[in-house]
Amino acid sequence: MRFRLGGKGEAVGSISQAGTVDRLVVSENADSSTAARSISTTVGFCGSQPLAEARAAARAYLSQVQGVHGIPVSERVMDMVQLVVSELVTNSRKYAPGPCLLEMTTNEGSVVVSVWDTDPTLPTALAPDPGRVGQHGLEIVMSVCHSFEVRRQPVGKLIRATITLADDPNGHPAGYLL
Repeated sequence: MRFRLGGKGEAVGSISQAGTVDRLVVSENADSSTAARSISTTVGFCGSQPLAEARAAARAYLSQVQGVHGIPVSERVMDMVQLVVSELVTNSRKYAPGPCLLEMTTNEGSVVVSVWDTDPTLPTALAPDPGRVGQHGLEIVMSVCHSFEVRRQPVGKLIRATITLADDPNGHPAGYLL
């Protein structure tokens, strides 16, 4: 399947379900020519690939942001980003019939986690219910993010969650809601 994501840092590539090749790093860039440096990576998922790979991609990306680019990332923020990635990619793999793309971009003190999939149906958070088992993923994501948005695309939808990199004095990320 071929895909194209438009805009700055356009990613173009293909994902094949043939054999065991079902993960493809599409683009990785760091723009140091501007004062507000932007670092991003995009990973494609298809087939029945383990969700652990999405979490590992998030950890590897944030480790690079910290180690190579010198932007501090606390362990709490690292865990938070992995949680958001896990929830969004799980929903995509569970409800969308085709591949999904995970993009992580760091700029101006935040990590933006974007997940695109082929299903045009927009997700909705269920009313809080402590007795409900499961289906709390979107509630969790929305509660730990600084901002959250969902948009239909010409094909499918894009879900974008922004997580603040800096922890506050109480040890919580700045976007964390108690």
